[in-house]
Amino acid sequence: MRIALLILLLLAGLFLAMHLAGRQAERQALRDEAEQAREQLSLYAGSLRTLIDRFRALPAVLALDPEIRSILQGPVDNHLQHQLNLKLETMNRAAGSTTLELLDRDGLAVAASNWRSPTSYVGHNYGFRPYFSEARSHGSGRFYGVGVVSGIPGYFLASAVRGANDEFIGTLVVKLEFPELEQEWGQRPDIILVSDARGVVFIANHPGWRYRELKPISADDRREMAATRQYDKQPLAPLIHSTLQDFGEGSRLARVDGPGGRADFLWESLPLPSEGWTLHLLRTPQEAASSARTASLAAAGAWLALYFLGLFLHQRWRVARIRQRSREELEQLVEQRTAALRTAQDGLIQAAKLAALGQMSTALAHEINQPLTALQMHLASLRLMLANGQLEQAHKALGRHDELLQRMAALTGHLKTYARKTPGGLRECLELGGVVEKALQLLAPNLRDAQVAISQELSVPAWISGDAIRLEQVLVNLLRNALDAVADVPNPTLWISLRRENAHWLLEVADNGGGIGESALPQVFDPFFTTKPAGAGLGIGLAVSYAIVHELGGTLSAANQGAGAVFTLRLPVDKAREEQP
Repeated sequence: MRIALLILLLLAGLFLAMHLAGRQAERQALRDEAEQAREQLSLYAGSLRTLIDRFRALPAVLALDPEIRSILQGPVDNHLQHQLNLKLETMNRAAGSTTLELLDRDGLAVAASNWRSPTSYVGHNYGFRPYFSEARSHGSGRFYGVGVVSGIPGYFLASAVRGANDEFIGTLVVKLEFPELEQEWGQRPDIILVSDARGVVFIANHPGWRYRELKPISADDRREMAATRQYDKQPLAPLIHSTLQDFGEGSRLARVDGPGGRADFLWESLPLPSEGWTLHLLRTPQEAASSARTASLAAAGAWLALYFLGLFLHQRWRVARIRQRSREELEQLVEQRTAALRTAQDGLIQAAKLAALGQMSTALAHEINQPLTALQMHLASLRLMLANGQLEQAHKALGRHDELLQRMAALTGHLKTYARKTPGGLRECLELGGVVEKALQLLAPNLRDAQVAISQELSVPAWISGDAIRLEQVLVNLLRNALDAVADVPNPTLWISLRRENAHWLLEVADNGGGIGESALPQVFDPFFTTKPAGAGLGIGLAVSYAIVHELGGTLSAANQGAGAVFTLRLPVDKAREEQP
């Protein structure tokens, strides 16, 4: 059941992602193509405007010609008509327009540049054309329509010709045909249309699209077109189209039942306000389908990646939870084992101290016995002095008794401190030179009995952070090992040096006892490893010392130097104590 739901979710999400991504990509691609089509449409509009603007002022300029105005003032006989025909023919050739014609005040063509042609305008009345009535009423007019005589469509620009008293005496008309423009546009793959204010297409780069109605035409408009013979004898047919998507500002995706059948086009429309026309560009979408497919495939890939990533993360989460539980259980076990190990280590350290005290017991007993014997002798002398009434001498003898008692108190107090069990992890600010001094005091009897020379070079104060008792135990171990090493050496000597090296204090204990064997040197800190004879040691002193130093953030190393061995204790400087004034 769970697997079926996962498969259903996978398929549903896959189809939805492909559909939404495809639609979005298709819409964006259509917008991009529409933007490109609109830019192209602006270029077409510019070329059409340029063509018309070249001749827009021509009829107004020619209407000012004095000869034309003079002839139109009176009747135009054959001689004057011939003269005007030649003049208009010459002007039309020089201007590059299609035809020029001159209408009298009634709309009769009295002269034309095509007077030699079988379709000459001369003698025909064009008073019904809107451009004539507009020129007579407003001074200028314009009109696009099919030629009544020639049957060729064109754009008529008219300007009123006025007499000496500014009265209307005729109209000068320029006709523009666009065969070159339509031929140029015909080479384009797009469909380019120009429609009039009523929505009738009168220019098209493909003939099948010409004289199509883009919108319904009212009965009044049809009667007016019939009266002006705008599209004379040309059948008009509606162009069926509907909007599929509207992109705004004359841009849309349209479905068109055109001459080639039904098809979808990007339809861009651009008004030409100066002429009252609208320029249209219909382009078949090229990139939309491809973009939609690409986006759908990309969305499918992304959804599959996200889906399997989600499964992977979910699995990771489940594994992480299991690992977390296992880690917590392991941490508890580690904590328990660590506590047990620490307890064992503390016991081992304490055992090592007690073992050291046991080994030093003879020398320590002798050290304590001397002041006790001296004290007994002094007490006997003190009794005699008191019996003989020698009070002053007795009083002086008491001072010696105090010295002996203080010596014994200091030694026993130091022994008690050394034997005390301290918790691991203790940190206090202490001076390393003082620790060295106490360790030497503990071993003073041994050093004296062995007749060992001590050479000290201490740079003090040497402030560190640590446990004084444990550090004292380390130094006692190092000094005792050095004493054992020089036991059978003539002129036994120990060197103790303390110096600063960057952020650490280095304490070195060296001897001239012959050194450590090369094979044994890597193992000197291993537990229960010893080079001493059987029964002379357990081999835990250096291992315990190494553990103590490591716990305090330092290092303990061994090497051979000169005629003996050297142990180097490195501990971090207590910077907080040094910064105090």
